[in-house]
Amino acid sequence: MNNALKIVSLEKAVEAVKSGDRVFFQGAAMTPNILIDALCNRYKEVNNVEIVQIHTDGEAKYMEAPYSNSFRLSSCFVGGNVRKGVNTNNGDYIPIFLSEVHQLFRRNILPLAVAFIQVSPPDKHGYCSLGVSVDITIPAIERAKIVVALINKQVPRTHGDGIIHSSNIDFAVEVDTPIHQSIVSTPSIIEAQIGKHVAALVEDGATLQMGIGNIPNAVLNNLTNHKRLGIHTEMFSDGVLPLIEQGIITGEDKKVKPGKILTTFAVGSQKLYDYIDDNPVVHFKEASHTNDTSIIKLNPKVTAINSAIEIDFTGQICADTIGSYQYSGVGGQMDFIRGASLSKGGKAIIAMPSTTNKGVSKIVPYLKHGAGVTTTRAHVHYVATEYGVVDLFGKSLKQRAKALLNLAHPDHREELDREMHKRFKLL
Repeated sequence: MNNALKIVSLEKAVEAVKSGDRVFFQGAAMTPNILIDALCNRYKEVNNVEIVQIHTDGEAKYMEAPYSNSFRLSSCFVGGNVRKGVNTNNGDYIPIFLSEVHQLFRRNILPLAVAFIQVSPPDKHGYCSLGVSVDITIPAIERAKIVVALINKQVPRTHGDGIIHSSNIDFAVEVDTPIHQSIVSTPSIIEAQIGKHVAALVEDGATLQMGIGNIPNAVLNNLTNHKRLGIHTEMFSDGVLPLIEQGIITGEDKKVKPGKILTTFAVGSQKLYDYIDDNPVVHFKEASHTNDTSIIKLNPKVTAINSAIEIDFTGQICADTIGSYQYSGVGGQMDFIRGASLSKGGKAIIAMPSTTNKGVSKIVPYLKHGAGVTTTRAHVHYVATEYGVVDLFGKSLKQRAKALLNLAHPDHREELDREMHKRFKLL
């Protein structure tokens, strides 16, 4: 087996992309922006290049003029850097569960010509680490005809499935630069109150799934008196570190990888990456594994905490669009909502402020025209706002509406009450 990497210049590496190619970009903190920017500089030389990705961090210049004349995006998730472009002729969104994205590549539904990735330098055996973003990258590099990699000394070496042998990298560019960091701000008063309500639902020995953001961090801040918590999640961030240091997160009750934090990607500070680096406690798997409902449910008391853009009286969750405007994506919400629901003692939780930043109620009689239903009303159990928690499981449509009314902001309750009476023909 040849361990030698073919080191080339940045300009030479991106010449692997030809007009009409479909190109995969690794995402999140591992987004290979140096390669991506160099590819964008070739916009006059190539045309009709399709980009496939989930969430990436960085400028995403390929969505801006003049680069967008040569590149178009088919994204399986929508982040802030591509949101505007996805809602124009330059891009599009593929509705799909994160647990199923791998099938697009392995079944050749979306054949890949080139994959852009970022990895650690090879070890003495010639293996490089995919760092903190394994997710859908493994099936992409399995199927891509050409793999182009940034070899970055600052990529953490992670344990689990996220490895690639140097012989499978066709072109490599050496760099030494920090990977993307994300620092979450301090939770607001409202977010802190939501965190208290949700934390009260978490039992000792629970297996947690939560993402990045102020509400997940607010929940974690309120778990300091808990015991034997575990992590089986799509992603995690810095909020878990204090609980690990205090011996609260131990994973000893988990059935899937007991004693380990199981994840598919991580985004946070350098402190988080330093903790993850060469740490066998943190185990990175493909999203097809971490987000597999049949695997998630094996853990006890799976407590899945997700959010919503709006929820209607019946419990339908819209978490990825604002009306017909594609705001984010389906992602792994349904994967974990269902996994938690099927777990022994599990709890599926939707946690959100009662209003938007502009004071618009997120609890509504009907979803906005054109809104996507991310999670069906039959899947929704617990809903939390700063005004408390309700469990919709087993409740009728009218009972759900009355329960959700109690979670709404007081300024909107009178109008919502009128709409509830109108919709359900209540006396």
